Amino acid sequence: MKTKKLEISYQEYSSLEELRPEDRELAIAAIEAMKGAYAPYSNFCVGAAVRLEDGTVVTGANQENAAFPSGLCAERTAMFSAGAAYPDKAMVSIAVAGGAAGVLDPHPASPCGACRQVMAQYQTKGGKDMSIILVGDGIILKFSRVDDILPLIFDNI
Repeated sequence: MKTKKLEISYQEYSSLEELRPEDRELAIAAIEAMKGAYAPYSNFCVGAAVRLEDGTVVTGANQENAAFPSGLCAERTAMFSAGAAYPDKAMVSIAVAGGAAGVLDPHPASPCGACRQVMAQYQTKGGKDMSIILVGDGIILKFSRVDDILPLIFDNI
């Protein structure tokens, strides 16, 4: 038997101003996308913004439904929209922002397991690493690729 250890690296920022311009633009788009959330049950609004390889930005917001779990997370809303509208463009980055009643939370919202798996699938499909930016009010985390937030990715394509 061998014992192995997984390690990840990421960058931590304390403000949007510290981000590279293209990352700041994506983070701001995710914060703005929170306004499109429909969250009457959780009251937790999430926005996501996906950047495609050509620079196009596609946004999405969480959509809840009384027939739980018929709603959809912001991340998958944005990725599925981008995948449908631009099927031949790789997704190279996604930013996620969330907070109660539409007010950005101090701590970054973290994608659920289903969203992480969809990110992994699109990263594989696009053949390029997809960076992930998790935005909070006072702390922003940036991961270089999906593997950093979903180790041992299930990849069947």
